[in-house]
Amino acid sequence: MRPTTLGVMTIAFFLKNLLGSLLLPPANGLLLLGLAAFFRRRRGAFALALSGGLLLLLQSLPPVANTLIASLEAQAGPVLTEPRGAQAIVVLGSGLNIAAAEYGGDTATERSLIRLRYGARLARQFQLPVLVSGGRPPKATQSEAEVMADIMQHEFGVTVRWRETESADTADNATMSARILKQAGIQRIVLVTQAFHMARAQRLFEAAGLEVIAGPTDFKGRHLSTLGVLNWLPQAKAVQTSYYALHEWLGILWLQLRRH
Repeated sequence: MRPTTLGVMTIAFFLKNLLGSLLLPPANGLLLLGLAAFFRRRRGAFALALSGGLLLLLQSLPPVANTLIASLEAQAGPVLTEPRGAQAIVVLGSGLNIAAAEYGGDTATERSLIRLRYGARLARQFQLPVLVSGGRPPKATQSEAEVMADIMQHEFGVTVRWRETESADTADNATMSARILKQAGIQRIVLVTQAFHMARAQRLFEAAGLEVIAGPTDFKGRHLSTLGVLNWLPQAKAVQTSYYALHEWLGILWLQLRRH
């Protein structure tokens, strides 16, 4: 790949992530408040400020956040109970904790560990080979896939057969994993990721030419009916849940726009 092409791709990736960050909590509400302050002497500044504050409030309420995440998880399907002809299991990475002193180096994030644990369980249950997918983040000494494979083997007792080590996002996970699997004669897979991430991930893997059986885990919106009065108070955890949900909905919208 020519350096100029690589540079353009790097800039495009940066701009995509910057725009995404501005549209997601808490930056989306803060952006409106900042615009209100900048245009404070103009008509509409109060409405901008009110909108920004209300947006931040809503995104921090557990009932709102859980409803947003549940709308995605409903598309993931039920918990997987049988392999339905799958030939392999694909576990997607979700970042690394860089230079974790207690582990002597890079290790998987909480989200990746949740996926790995469930992927290992399914591998033992269905006796299927495993592919792990994830590239090397900046400043990391290993790719996500290499770290995941090590954890899968030494902590969960499952040997990984394939490692996809070059991807930068879910779209890359799909295209690069599909290339490896098709060379091995694999067409039908169980895809393991968080339930809220499954709808977008499944679309991308199917677009890459694979038949996908959803293996969702970590359902966050399943306890909607147990929310109490105190859950109507703003909470930082709810902001994070809203972030995950809106990130996925934006990603799905982007896929739809590209398709049309």
